[in-house]
Amino acid sequence: MSTMTLEHKDGIHVLTLTNNENENQLTQDVANEYLRALETVEQYKGKTALLITCEDLKTFSTGINLQWLIKQNYDGQKKFVNTLERVFYRLALLNAPTVICMNGNTYAGSAVLACCCDFRIMRSDRGRFCFPEVNIKIPFTPMMMEVIKMLPNQHALKHMALVGTAYTGQQCKEFNLVDDIYPMEELQQKSMELAKQLATKDRATYTSIKLGLRADMIKHKDSVFENSKESN
Repeated sequence: MSTMTLEHKDGIHVLTLTNNENENQLTQDVANEYLRALETVEQYKGKTALLITCEDLKTFSTGINLQWLIKQNYDGQKKFVNTLERVFYRLALLNAPTVICMNGNTYAGSAVLACCCDFRIMRSDRGRFCFPEVNIKIPFTPMMMEVIKMLPNQHALKHMALVGTAYTGQQCKEFNLVDDIYPMEELQQKSMELAKQLATKDRATYTSIKLGLRADMIKHKDSVFENSKESN
């Protein structure tokens, strides 16, 4: 069963999460779908941007499906973590602008995914941005640590990572954790407007600058993709 759709609208690749019943939680199948979507955007010729959004009005995603994860054997868990790292790596260094529209609670692994995006837009009146890993006894991998360190406010990051603090949209804007906040009725439109603005940029130039800003991420390439060979 598909858990997301990828559409090309007005020059923008719009990836919409549709597994509302399960709070768009992350599993092996979901991670594989993300990789296929990213591959499509990577291979697209011409100017574009990727907008990640969601159908649900309350929750963007609550992260990894822990009930599913604990049922996997060691090799299955290892494969999943590596696949998720590849999603984060490829999204963070995607050869096109990326915008995420956080319309509700964005937790755990999906909060890490949000950190990979170039721009984060959040709902102003509902939802929280949170890393609960410290409270659920799941440490970040070195590669995931590199991702969350891209958040611009180190004080807020410390409280998110070491305390598990959940920030509202208003707080996220105050701490520069997101680029802007809007009420629900404006959120999708404003996110699309930003994606369209970014899509006018020359992709090669934009990507070159992005790779320079995220050079520390590139050092994880060998471990991420070497591990993927072992997992297959």
